[in-house]
Amino acid sequence: MPLGLLALAIGAFGIGLTEFVIMGLLPDVAADLGVTEAAAGWLISGYALGVVVGALALTAATVRLPRKAVLLGLLVLFILGNALTALAPDYAIAMLGRIIAALCHGAFFGIGSVVAAGLVAPERKAAAIAIMFTGLTAANVLGVPFGTFLGQQFGWRATFWVIAAIGVLALAGLALLVPPLGHLPQPRLRTELSAFRSGQVWLSLLVTMLAFGGMFGAFTYIAYTLTEVSGFATGAVPWLLVLFGAGLFLGNWVGGRAADRSIDGTLLVFVAALVVVLVGFALIASNGPATVVALFLMGGLGFGTVPGLQSRIMGYAASAPTLASGANIAAFNAGNALGAWAGGLGITAGLGYTSPIWIGAGLSALALLVLVVAALAARRRRGASAAPVGEAAVLHEHRVA
Repeated sequence: MPLGLLALAIGAFGIGLTEFVIMGLLPDVAADLGVTEAAAGWLISGYALGVVVGALALTAATVRLPRKAVLLGLLVLFILGNALTALAPDYAIAMLGRIIAALCHGAFFGIGSVVAAGLVAPERKAAAIAIMFTGLTAANVLGVPFGTFLGQQFGWRATFWVIAAIGVLALAGLALLVPPLGHLPQPRLRTELSAFRSGQVWLSLLVTMLAFGGMFGAFTYIAYTLTEVSGFATGAVPWLLVLFGAGLFLGNWVGGRAADRSIDGTLLVFVAALVVVLVGFALIASNGPATVVALFLMGGLGFGTVPGLQSRIMGYAASAPTLASGANIAAFNAGNALGAWAGGLGITAGLGYTSPIWIGAGLSALALLVLVVAALAARRRRGASAAPVGEAAVLHEHRVA
């Protein structure tokens, strides 16, 4: 494994931590800043919207710059944003810090995916992307519970200081371990934008948004489901989230290796299974042991799609993958916002704390439908031998000896 992938994973760990750890610290943040918990929740939504903007705007603005230099600059932005959040004297400054940190998120994962793929042989691209995203899954398995505990013991600001320190470590690792990558083609903005002429790119983005929105819609309100429906004590929730994170970790690993063999085949299996698991979860949520199993499977199947989704769009935009890759990260976070919003509507409508899971199943089912349409269209085009060279690489069912 190239050591540069480890540096990318450390950066992904810090970014994943700053995105998700605040969920467990919202009461502390709200009390300290003197705002309602609903207002504090906008620190999550504001971050997600910042990711969408940064994934597109910063990736486009830096498309002609050396990728390693851009990644280093993004980590500096990440460090500054988290330090500002930790120092924030009021809600407005805390929100500003969150948005600054969020701006680097999408561009880092978008450009980082291209860099990770460029560090390995072509047949190992999805696995390399999965290694980078392992940092994000590790943030959920280890970082979020530890960060929540740290914030509860020493104040929520201490958690963000630690996240800023992780950013410094990632910065040093990237500077020392990632090569200059002069062998990668130098992108041009016009060329990058041309990738969006492909209908498969747009279909891939839609699948990403719906599939991840389905999982995240169920996950956003999972604490309420676990305590109010499944009957778990509040103190058990962090440990159950560790189990969910373990599912993310395993799903990412399995999904990355499977996608190197067949991208569309892997995605069809994972998304279909996710729909089944979410429906089952909604039906058995009052059963504690069954809920534990469903929670693990939801994380594994939901995040098992990530390497394939990222590889799919990079393949269909093979001659210009950087902006398309960033757009896919934006789609992930747009899905987060969509799922959280739709799940909240279900609860507000009085449909109960399993309603976000049902809504998540519906979004995932739509993702499956779009994916089937996309896969059939790709197969027809391949059968007609009309696919461009860049798309043919993705349409081919990768078989690794």
